[in-house]
Amino acid sequence: MRMITRVWAILLTLAMGVMTALPASASEELRQYVDDSTQKLVNKLHKERSLYSKDPEAFYRSMDEALGDFVDFRRIAARVMGRYARQASKEQRDEFVETFKRSLFDSYAKALVEADNFTIDVKSAEVNPGNDQRASVQLEVRTASGNRYPVTYSMYVADSGDWMMENVIVEGVNIGLAFRDRFAQEMEEKRNNVQAVIDDWTEAVKELKLDEEVEKK
Repeated sequence: MRMITRVWAILLTLAMGVMTALPASASEELRQYVDDSTQKLVNKLHKERSLYSKDPEAFYRSMDEALGDFVDFRRIAARVMGRYARQASKEQRDEFVETFKRSLFDSYAKALVEADNFTIDVKSAEVNPGNDQRASVQLEVRTASGNRYPVTYSMYVADSGDWMMENVIVEGVNIGLAFRDRFAQEMEEKRNNVQAVIDDWTEAVKELKLDEEVEKK
């Protein structure tokens, strides 16, 4: 199972409910929340593996619905667009959010459902002492062969009061930054044509060798 697929495998395990702002024991409660949610959605993923081959669209809708309350795709997509978001229309920004989500599914879903068994250990969570609206969660992915990979989730408290994920770091590789760099590269190659970049984004993601970047680390 390729490393970037493991990243999204973990991401797919984190959306079984809504998390509101936490009390004094925020870090431990957040860690426990992520751990409980992870195990529940791992089981959901295993149960729905066969759905992918029968009805990929139904599998996509199921995963998209599960992740909607936890992963802030709109925030992530805006950061991926970076400064180019200012020259995109509202319609284009909305389109890119959906295109971004779909690109992840098209690029990694097949490998995800065919992956060997893996386990996820939520090691710790830390609410930023200087800003209780932000936190990081440390996880470890262990493959069936025994390999271990450290993963960090960056989280923040949205306006709704819910904890949401805004970035992923795998063995020192900042996934959000890698996507942003790729978007900038595509803009340069397509002479600042935002719509052309959006239209070709799924192929750009497939060509982004994140596994190789992780292996270099």
